[in-house]
Amino acid sequence: MSTVEICHLYISPGHNFVGHHGREPDTHPMIEVPVVECVAGRGIRGDRYCDFEDDYKGQITFFSLDVFDELCAALKLRDCSPAAARRNVITRGVDLNDLIGTEFDVQGVCLYGTEESRPCYWMDRAYAPGTRDFLEGRGGLRAKILSDGGLRSTALVAGSAG
Repeated sequence: MSTVEICHLYISPGHNFVGHHGREPDTHPMIEVPVVECVAGRGIRGDRYCDFEDDYKGQITFFSLDVFDELCAALKLRDCSPAAARRNVITRGVDLNDLIGTEFDVQGVCLYGTEESRPCYWMDRAYAPGTRDFLEGRGGLRAKILSDGGLRSTALVAGSAG
């Protein structure tokens, strides 16, 4: 996976949906950053899931920009962002489900794919009704961070070079 394009990187200081069942979501933004610092066994420095639980299976999350584009086309969504999925790493060109149960490397950071980052009922609110059903089986990937290191958004790097 080291050659897969990282299109966007996001962190958030707090949870909007976790622990909010039956209540309104919170309003912590997803902040796009050019680089994230991965800390083995802990998460992404500055993100809400860093040190969330011991041995947490979602220390870092991934979502496919290809799937996001399909979602937008299928539900005729306009003016929305992949950030609303509240995943950390937005990639292109990889089937994230293929990484479940495997160790893989992204830009020198070793990771372990633990499970699909299943869409929940909040997705219908974040995007539009029907989003949860559309994303079933392709909601992204949860992973553990096995080695320290940084991930860089290739899109932002390419954009700043010109």
